[in-house]
Amino acid sequence: MLYSTPMFLIGLSPDIVYHSLLATEPNPEAAPLVLAGVLVSLVFIYLASKLGGELSQLANLPPVLGELVGGVIVGVSALHLLVFPETGAVAGDSVVVTILQQIAGLSPESSSEVFASFSEVVSVLAELGVIILLFEIGLESDLRELQKVGSRAAIVAVVGVVVPFVAGTAGLMLIFGMPTIPAVFAGAALTATSIGITSKVLSELGQLKSTEGQIIVGAAVIDDVLGIIVLAVVASLAKTGEVDVTNLIYLIISATAFLLGSIFLGKFFNKSFVAIAEKLQTRGNLVIPALTFAFSMAFLANVIHLEAILGAFAAGLVLDETDKRKELDQQILPIADILVPIFFVSVGARVDLSVLNPTSAVNRQGLVIAAFLIVVAIIGKVITGWAVFGKEKVNRLAIGIGMIPRGEVGLVFAGIGAASGVLDKPLQAAIIIMVILTTFIAPPLLRFAFQGEEEADKADLATANNQ
Repeated sequence: MLYSTPMFLIGLSPDIVYHSLLATEPNPEAAPLVLAGVLVSLVFIYLASKLGGELSQLANLPPVLGELVGGVIVGVSALHLLVFPETGAVAGDSVVVTILQQIAGLSPESSSEVFASFSEVVSVLAELGVIILLFEIGLESDLRELQKVGSRAAIVAVVGVVVPFVAGTAGLMLIFGMPTIPAVFAGAALTATSIGITSKVLSELGQLKSTEGQIIVGAAVIDDVLGIIVLAVVASLAKTGEVDVTNLIYLIISATAFLLGSIFLGKFFNKSFVAIAEKLQTRGNLVIPALTFAFSMAFLANVIHLEAILGAFAAGLVLDETDKRKELDQQILPIADILVPIFFVSVGARVDLSVLNPTSAVNRQGLVIAAFLIVVAIIGKVITGWAVFGKEKVNRLAIGIGMIPRGEVGLVFAGIGAASGVLDKPLQAAIIIMVILTTFIAPPLLRFAFQGEEEADKADLATANNQ
């Protein structure tokens, strides 16, 4: 997923790329200003991240939503504090460049190359952020919990992946006439479920250990696994630009084999990892070997034509089984706190909401696509509750609603799709709106579903007592 060529040059001819790279290579005089541009950009990113996250927390919403909205505000849609060449922005659009010109003496002649260079550095940091995020998600995806909820959670997860993916992809191609690759990518974005958001709400409601809660969390974990495989497949397809059935089968088999093989071999690796960590005496004796393993797995996934994030996720699943898991979780958190917000804010900053302006006739199809994605995203997950089998009475509506929020996982799809050039601006904005809306509505709807169950139980009890 990391590119040696700047992401905004992907898809251009080799000659154009070569000359563009020469044009964007900073001269010695401009080189220090590239670092200055990165530092100013990080200041804006962290301010947007914390302010947005804190406001979301006050509103009892997931902080990741605040980071995303903060990115939209500082990005191309509003303040232009953080803009990127791949969105069509030029040096004159960047507030950072203006600051460097007025304070650091950046000359107009060097502005374009400095802008391209520090933007690429920020993009690479965002890529590292998503690798750390998937490693962290892998660490949180407890495989032992999956065994407790068993086949019911698996069926809920499979239905929750297949239905929205098929409905979304087919709808975009048949109704809107969208090309195959963008439609497949958008359909894949509909498959995600945010385990973090759902778990938080279930915990607040005291339902985390209930049957419904266990099914939801187990299905969300399986969704993560299936979603990462789907993402690895569609992202790899995006690189070739065409759907080759043989290649598709290869990617699915290789992604599944890579993940399952990593987990299997991890059982033998775990003891060696713990032994190495315990023998090291200097600082970072646990987290440095863990990151070395994660980056090695990410590299290995890349060289066999999968996505680096799949390797990072597999590394997290493997290390989740070690005795050092809890300690490692705590040590990864500050690293994630530094890098992951760069990814989320950058995703928001790249979203041009002007393409959804209803006053423009050209933009109306984007709004219709957004509405379509939202409907499929909600219905495609709600019906999963009715996939639960067994004689035990369960709250099917609560299970379905619990699978709705896309959260950070949906944003990963949007970010990678935009970086690879698969998603145009209207479709990217439509996916972002879908992610935001499903994440916003799920917590109150889940509370409503469980409250309705409690009221029904009280009514049944009252009826039984009267009899």
